[in-house]
Amino acid sequence: MSSLKNQKQPQPKNAGVPKLSPGKVAMMPDTVPSQDRIRERAYELYEGRGREPGQDEQDWLHAEREMLGSGKGATMHRHP
Repeated sequence: MSSLKNQKQPQPKNAGVPKLSPGKVAMMPDTVPSQDRIRERAYELYEGRGREPGQDEQDWLHAEREMLGSGKGATMHRHP
């Protein structure tokens, strides 16, 4: 007769996968900037330009590039 300790117990299909309850959102790694942080940086750029309207899309894209690290040479530039 074999002991129960030596017998492998069947594992559920989702073993090791974290469960999310409804309404819970999986967090993205910190390496991906949030839209809120991009928005804040884009607003800083807007303010740095003297609050001149009409370049919101450029400010957003500039902020995104900075945060993703592909904006080499474009980081933290302020227009006088």
